[in-house]
Amino acid sequence: MPFVTHAPIDVPALLAEVARRDRGGTVVFLGSVRRSEDDGPVEAIEYTAYEEMAEAEFGKIVAEAEVRWPDAGFAVRHRLGEVLTGEPSIAVAAAAAHRAAAFDAARWVVEEAKRRLPIWKRERFDDGSRQWRDGSGVAGASDTA
Repeated sequence: MPFVTHAPIDVPALLAEVARRDRGGTVVFLGSVRRSEDDGPVEAIEYTAYEEMAEAEFGKIVAEAEVRWPDAGFAVRHRLGEVLTGEPSIAVAAAAAHRAAAFDAARWVVEEAKRRLPIWKRERFDDGSRQWRDGSGVAGASDTA
């Protein structure tokens, strides 16, 4: 399965990918587009990527996770294109024999993805203006639609 997609994230499909009879704990993390006082009147975020590099780096992250948690299963997706407020842009499913390992593994994959993936985001606001964001959440240059 590809790690990046232009389609909405299918959570049941991710759960099916990690399900196994010896995995009693499953964690699903969904990172969704939000609006808040700090983020402003965000309507959507447009995610762009160097897709081949993003796929390769996601593969490395999952491979490293499989070494750290050898009995766990992982399914990850990051959505590209325009994602509306309230919709998930990233999903990580991790399943392990016990819940603690599943939680730890899922968090590790999310943090590594946030830190390492070559995926960029441009926010679209209520008034139609747009603004690039860096990976730390710091606003960049604004432009108009």
